[in-house]
Amino acid sequence: MINTKKFVNLLINNKINFFSGVPDSCTNEVCNELSLRKKIYNHIAPNEGHAVSLGIGYYLSSLKLPCIYFQNSGLGNATDPLTNLMSKYVYNIPAIFLIGWRGAPNLKDEKQHVIQGKSLLNTLKKFEVKYLILNTEKDFSKVKKLINLAKKKSMRVAIIIKKNTFSKIETKIKNPNKILRFDFLYNLLKNIKKNTKIISSVGFNSRELFYIRENSKLRNGSDFLVVGGMGHTLPISIAHQAFNKKNTTICLDGDGSFLMHLGSFVLLKKFQLKKLKYILVDNNSHESIGGQKINLNPNTKQLATSFGFKNYNELKSPKKIDTTIKNFLKKKGPSFLHVKIKVGTKIKKIPRPKDFKKIIRNFIS
Repeated sequence: MINTKKFVNLLINNKINFFSGVPDSCTNEVCNELSLRKKIYNHIAPNEGHAVSLGIGYYLSSLKLPCIYFQNSGLGNATDPLTNLMSKYVYNIPAIFLIGWRGAPNLKDEKQHVIQGKSLLNTLKKFEVKYLILNTEKDFSKVKKLINLAKKKSMRVAIIIKKNTFSKIETKIKNPNKILRFDFLYNLLKNIKKNTKIISSVGFNSRELFYIRENSKLRNGSDFLVVGGMGHTLPISIAHQAFNKKNTTICLDGDGSFLMHLGSFVLLKKFQLKKLKYILVDNNSHESIGGQKINLNPNTKQLATSFGFKNYNELKSPKKIDTTIKNFLKKKGPSFLHVKIKVGTKIKKIPRPKDFKKIIRNFIS
C-alpha cells in the first residue's frame, strides 16, 4: 500500500499545484489528502470534461501542468476536450491524469465496470496518452520521469490507480441536515401508487432503495436502478414518462448526478410531463465513494422554475417527511422536490444489486 501523503508530496514537489476532477473509490484517498492542503488549488468538478477544460484554462494562464483525476468510466466525459483540444494535432496542451481503474483484469469488481476496465489501456494508447500503472512506492521514480516528460515534450500522461492502492486518509464530513436517506425512501415507497415507476441514480440512492425493497413489504411501484451512467438519470426518466404518460415516473437523483449533466433539464420544455416527479436527494457530497464535499450550491428553486417545473418543494425536517411526500405526489407536474439529507446511513452493509436482468424484467412488466 502506498503512503498517500508521500504521493501527494511527490506531485507538489514537482510543481503541480492545480488539481481538478471527479472523485472515485480508487483515487478517494488522494482527494481526501488534497482537501487538507491549503497551498494548492483543488476543485471538484461537476463532470470529468469540465475538469479537463478547467485544466486547459489553467495551462493557458500559467503554462504549468494541470493534474486531472477521475475514474475510467469518466474518460467518456473527458474524451472530447482531451482528444480534440489537448492533442498534439491541435493545441498540444500537456496534462497529467490520475485515473482510477475499476474493472481491472483479474480483479473482482461490479459488472458495470467490465467493458471500461478491460479497454482502458488500449483506449489510452489510441488517445496517445503515455501511462504507467502505479503499484508501489518504488514506482515514484517512474512518476517523476513521467511528469518531466509531460513538461518537456508537452505530452498528456496518465497514472493508473487500482482499488486499495493508497493508505487511508481520514476526513470529517459535516452538514447540518437531519433527515436520513433511508427514512425518506421508506416513506416514499409507503406513499406511491401501485403502478409508479422509480428511476434511481447511481450510488446510495439505488443501493438503499434496493435494500428497502428486499427487506420490507413495500411492493407498490417498481424501480430501475441506474448503477452506472452518473448524470443520466433525468433523461432516462423524461423519455420513459414521455412515452408512458399513464403512470407516474419518479426520477430519484443525487446531488452529484444532478450537477454532472445539468443541461438535461432543458429537455423538460419539449414534453408535457404532468406525471414526472423529480426528487433531488442532497447531502452536498460524493458519499458513496468517500464523501468529498461537492461545494456547489446553486439556487435549485430558481433553476427548477426556469427549467419549467410547475411545482417546487423543499424538505428539511424529519417531522414533515410523510406530509411533504403526500402533497408532492398529489400535484400535477412536472414537480421538483429538494430533500436535504444528512451524510450517513443506518444500514451497516449496504448491498449492491447484482441481478440486472431481474431488475429490468420487474420494471418493464
